[in-house]
Amino acid sequence: MISIKGLRKVFTSDNKQLTAVDNITLDIEEGEIFGVIGYSGAGKSTFIRLLNRLEEPTEGNIVIDKQEITSLTTNELRAARQDIGMIFQHFNLLWSRTVEDNIAFPLEIAGVPKVEQMKRVQELIDLVGLSGREKAYPSQLSGGQKQRVGIARALANNPKVLLCDEATSALDPETTNAILDLLVDINQKLGLTIILITHEMHVIRKICHRVAVMEQGRIVEQGNVLDVFSHPKEQVTKKFVAQVMGAGTEDETEDVEYLRNTYREGELVRLHFIGESTNQTLISQIAKKFPVDINILQGKITQTQAGGYGTLVIQFVGNSADIEKAVAYIRDETSVEVEVIRDAK
Repeated sequence: MISIKGLRKVFTSDNKQLTAVDNITLDIEEGEIFGVIGYSGAGKSTFIRLLNRLEEPTEGNIVIDKQEITSLTTNELRAARQDIGMIFQHFNLLWSRTVEDNIAFPLEIAGVPKVEQMKRVQELIDLVGLSGREKAYPSQLSGGQKQRVGIARALANNPKVLLCDEATSALDPETTNAILDLLVDINQKLGLTIILITHEMHVIRKICHRVAVMEQGRIVEQGNVLDVFSHPKEQVTKKFVAQVMGAGTEDETEDVEYLRNTYREGELVRLHFIGESTNQTLISQIAKKFPVDINILQGKITQTQAGGYGTLVIQFVGNSADIEKAVAYIRDETSVEVEVIRDAK
């Protein structure tokens, strides 16, 4: 659906060059929700603006639905942008227009007859949950309602791709979840390909199928969200995962030492549950199969689009041979990953 090769963007100011996007090559599949995450200054917003040429690339090419965006003339680009909707962090609504007039604006530009405009506008108002607010002005709307208008406007011309640039950053957590639920609903109902830029890992966790992690203009890690959550490789990725899962690597080290010093008896084990394994009644199974006592010390499970991911720290107390058998059973007979924090003495 979307193929990006060797994409670079270099800004020049006061005879100095800044590389905002540095040699990105990426493929995004039709109908998926693809997340791009990075801290401020990573280049993610520049990247998404390159996709519809709101920023002109310095090098590289972008193909969307078999059309090379980077080679289009101004008139061709204007037509191609009708297939690429975009929503923004601060809504970018026309404050002198009502909800329905904001949504109708791209249809006016495209020359759609008035009767068809109003039919399409009403469809979109119903889709995004704004029925009864058609005549309201942006100043009369909440942040979540404004973003719903922005989403409806972006969908007006039936685009194939929806670009979301920090679309929930200006919203409170409850409203953020409502907007993310709406994006999932739109993705499923319309089969729309969504590219979502954010600096918040819980946004990626909640709705994305795959994710790319950006740092200093480059993609340093990418993959299925569940894989990235369960096995983050880069330090920046580990920090993002810690936003959702809890302690980061430094705190984690302190936690392990605390557990080792506090629970001195038996063996300490960290279990990693991935996907369907989060539904296993593992602790109950172990307690029935082996003569060991089990003490649950820490744990957290979170859900992604592809399934659950979580960790559980437990203490086995009992005969060392029985503990060894219990650990071997988990490692060999289940899909749960086992990390021994401290061996039984």
